Amino acid sequence: MAASNLQGRHRLGRVWLVVFQVALVVGIIALCALLFNILNGSFGFVAVEDTVSPESLAVNSVPLEELDKDTLVQILQAHISAGLYARYEFDKPFAERSAGEVYDLILERVVEPRFVAQWSLYETLTNGDAIRQQVAQEFPNARLEFRSWLNSHFLRAPQSSYPEIAGVRTAVLGSLWTISIAVLFAFPVGVAAAVYLQEYAPDNLINRIIQTNINNLAGVPSIIYGILGLAIFVRVLGQFTSGIAFGASDPATANGRTILSAGLTLGVLVLPLIIINAQEAIKAVPNSLRQASFGLGATRWETVWYHVLPNAISGIMTGTILSISRAIGETAPLIVIGASTFIQVDPEGPFSKFTTLPIQIYQWTARPQSVFRNLAGGASLVLLGLLLTMNATAIILRNRYRRSL
Repeated sequence: MAASNLQGRHRLGRVWLVVFQVALVVGIIALCALLFNILNGSFGFVAVEDTVSPESLAVNSVPLEELDKDTLVQILQAHISAGLYARYEFDKPFAERSAGEVYDLILERVVEPRFVAQWSLYETLTNGDAIRQQVAQEFPNARLEFRSWLNSHFLRAPQSSYPEIAGVRTAVLGSLWTISIAVLFAFPVGVAAAVYLQEYAPDNLINRIIQTNINNLAGVPSIIYGILGLAIFVRVLGQFTSGIAFGASDPATANGRTILSAGLTLGVLVLPLIIINAQEAIKAVPNSLRQASFGLGATRWETVWYHVLPNAISGIMTGTILSISRAIGETAPLIVIGASTFIQVDPEGPFSKFTTLPIQIYQWTARPQSVFRNLAGGASLVLLGLLLTMNATAIILRNRYRRSL
């Protein structure tokens, strides 16, 4: 009887082992499919036709890309309408633009390269000869190029309605601004709240209700936080979040739909996660360490500052990393706050208009032209790279601090 039960338990163990292995394989397949889909749209052949040849814009045999800014401005002014030139001057005076920015405008409005056809990475690798024949027959004036949508121009160029020259610089800067404000707000507030709830707050009805609400807020849909941010940071505190109260913005045109409002909204969004993870990290510190500190005459604050927090910092940083990962990919609350879906001017401070990488990706995938989906693939790689870089930096800092203890 005992042997039969043992065999049954072993069979059950093998069944669950198979279930766990299948779950792991399914997860790996899903991840590989996601990465393949992104990479497949981020590289491949494109057929390009220029409306005006860049060689025809050379001055005294100097190529267009090597001309100084004043000459580039003259070329741009000579080839576009006065109204369009005035609009660019209003958006950002040419005296403040770099030569690279003016060169990008010439590419967009004068050279006007057009992608008449594009192919995915899989099609490029498996059907290259047929693609070359197709371009020679159907697009004799086009040149065939292998296009990496993730390149230096893509990273430094602003958004454009023309996919041939569009980039993510403005969106990357907007993401960095918003996530920085979110962390600067949520991290100290979240850790301080966790310390109070875990180390100081008595176990009474009010604190149990507060703890329950914090746990519930961690699961609230992000768009609800967007509505909260719209009501509080944009409307009620609009004088401060727009910069009007500090004389940093024009009252006639400014509103609360700024980077500061977006960052504070994301900070509120991740605050429950930081508090919960910080509480668990503090709770994991052995109680004997506290008792030993009290036995030597230390106050509660000295015990928390010199013993509890240094030993809990690893778990606190892990929770913060997870919170950043969630915040950097959010779209819904930022749309409610009023993030721009099309903006070409870089944010210059917390009171600027903004867009972010997730919103940029969403806006491109909603376009009817298929070429914008290639841009969305390249922007997705940038977002993943930004997220991995920030997480790796946080992990390195966490491990370095742990070794110094």
